[in-house]
Amino acid sequence: MVKFAGYSLITSFTPFDSVILKQNRRLSVNLCYKNQNNSRRLSTCTNKDILHAKAEMVARRYLPPWFSVAPMMEWTDHHYRTLARLLSKHAWLYTEMLAAETIVYQKGNLDRFLAFSPEQHPIVLQIGGNNLENIAKATELSNAYGYDEINFNCGCPSPRVAGHGCFGVRLMLDPKFVGEAMSVIAANTNVPVSVKCRIGVDDHDSYNELCDFIYKVSSLSPTRHFIIHSRKALLNGISPAENRTIPPLKYEYYYALLRDFPDLTFTLNGGIHTVDEVNLLSNSLFF
Repeated sequence: MVKFAGYSLITSFTPFDSVILKQNRRLSVNLCYKNQNNSRRLSTCTNKDILHAKAEMVARRYLPPWFSVAPMMEWTDHHYRTLARLLSKHAWLYTEMLAAETIVYQKGNLDRFLAFSPEQHPIVLQIGGNNLENIAKATELSNAYGYDEINFNCGCPSPRVAGHGCFGVRLMLDPKFVGEAMSVIAANTNVPVSVKCRIGVDDHDSYNELCDFIYKVSSLSPTRHFIIHSRKALLNGISPAENRTIPPLKYEYYYALLRDFPDLTFTLNGGIHTVDEVNLLSNSLFF
């Protein structure tokens, strides 16, 4: 773990991706997207202070997520997280993505999917889905297990998820729905919420489109934290594994988000495998 004044740096002991988190306080510049007269805001959006209070409650119990394990299907299961906790008592651990439908339809067998040992705190549950009712029910059912945060997956490029399932990274094309989903999640949990996403999908990969997604989700919901995998996703022609290596990394999008959304928190994910790489990227924050 490395920490500089005003900056939180995250690395990972996973074989896939590492992340850097920062809450930008240096710059007051922001994009002029905000509509103060937006009458369509969901009722839960007027209670953003509640989410900040939730974050404060969690922050008092654990160190901030300077060091975390990225969520990965078929990797970050209970056994992997147990090993991860042995390696670091402060790392934030993420579950594999669980479809909301799985949680709802298996409510008589939830321990199989949601149970974890107390030593795994702090731990984040990542859920995915495109049905608001099931997302709400899944969030409510997870409360009994005491997760420290709920993360919504808008980054998975798997054909089973983004293709036939029509969620995961495909949801980046529908920021209004993501905002509604995040409001539903926040309304049904007592812990902070966050979104995991890419920087774009197929040809929808401009910085302006990414800003539009971030702005709409944060305006329509209490979401203040976005985990940014700094590659776009290609939904046709390459595998999920190739989607973690072939689309080029664009860390400049992440740095631009820090500048343009100083009231939000962003975590950088993708292509960071060593502490030296963390240090190199962190130095870029000062220039």
